[in-house]
Amino acid sequence: MIMQGTQGEVIWPRLVVNKILRKRLGSNNFVRDFSNNTESLLEVPSSDQELPNHKTVFSDDPKYIPNYKLFVSTWNVGGVEPPENLNLEDLLDTNNNPCDIYVLGFQEIVTLTAGNILGSENTKICMKWISLIREALNKRIITTSDKKGYPVNKGDNSKKSFQCIISKQMVGIFISVWIRSDLRRYIRNESVSCVGCGIIGCLGNKGSVSVRFCLEETSFCFVCTHLASGGKEGDERHRNTNAEEILSRTSFPHGPSLNLPRTILDHDRIILLGDLNYRISLPEPITRSFVEKKEWNVLLQRDQLMVELMEGRVFEGWSEGVIEFAPTYKYYPNSDVYYGCDEAKKGEKRRAPAWCDRILWFGKGLKQNQYNRGESMLSDHRPVRAIFTAEVEVLGTLKGSIERVFLSDRHVEGLPDHFDVCPTDKFQFSRRSSFKI
Repeated sequence: MIMQGTQGEVIWPRLVVNKILRKRLGSNNFVRDFSNNTESLLEVPSSDQELPNHKTVFSDDPKYIPNYKLFVSTWNVGGVEPPENLNLEDLLDTNNNPCDIYVLGFQEIVTLTAGNILGSENTKICMKWISLIREALNKRIITTSDKKGYPVNKGDNSKKSFQCIISKQMVGIFISVWIRSDLRRYIRNESVSCVGCGIIGCLGNKGSVSVRFCLEETSFCFVCTHLASGGKEGDERHRNTNAEEILSRTSFPHGPSLNLPRTILDHDRIILLGDLNYRISLPEPITRSFVEKKEWNVLLQRDQLMVELMEGRVFEGWSEGVIEFAPTYKYYPNSDVYYGCDEAKKGEKRRAPAWCDRILWFGKGLKQNQYNRGESMLSDHRPVRAIFTAEVEVLGTLKGSIERVFLSDRHVEGLPDHFDVCPTDKFQFSRRSSFKI
């Protein structure tokens, strides 16, 4: 007997697939650096243990709240494996605009074939991206010799080193969080939550990977998403539904005393990034004409995400920075030409340019300082990046009183690292959707 939903839908396939894939899609394990040796990675479970506040030095100003620079980027890489020589320094811009925290989200790090959706994760690709990110963030002095044999230093040794605190993959969605090594001891309660809302409403070809952590007394949540595709009229409603599912179904461990944030919106600082797939509601030739003239303001008036936000049908209360860059989709790979504009390629499906790749934020304590795109031609999307200033509340305990404290590099030195989870020599852990990908 086939079970029927309230609207006559066949729901048993969803129940079966949910049961089969629940462990993998709902896995709360993630990968991170586990020692000062940033070449070593370890898979660990999400933390639901509330660690005690450590003692630090008090500020003379009880109203002082430190700020940190936060880099966020999203990039649909179209199933293209990154080459060994891919340079991410231009995207991260670490020399001109160094930040304290880097969050990089990717979509389609693997092609969305049935084998990749239903099979095991391709961790090899993730490790390749992690290696490239680490290389770009932790570039060090390279010592060579001049013609007379004297050593010559090339490179920049002034930058802080960075450690990966969370990396998590679900099919093609992948997010990686990196923090300055001297801030590592102030991080706790790292957790992940995966929501699949693709095929049958539960598979991971579409959906989100959300990560959270606490920096001192402030909780951060980053939601890396890939919403429903499609350029037909009404497809934006599928994307709205995906967004609602992600916000309602994402759940984190809330700790033994129940005071850790449980849902996305419970956190203090919240940023959503990804290929949201919203298009421009104009005929394709008109869209191309305005793109050629760089009439961004005209196009943005018909941008589906802008319209849905203003009408309150999705992401109510969320904010986005001013878009002053060209649409990020769809290009020919290794080209600056939008797909469908090449007259020599007759008969190919024409897809109008669109701002599919976006970064939004929710709540107070975040100020966006930069919102633009990168120019890598690796895939049919261009990466989008933003830089924020994030307020972080810092509390300390001294003689029974709790006050805000001043945190700076000089206070970090000599403090005990309470985040040694274990000895390093032994550590083992053991809505309905269409079928289009």
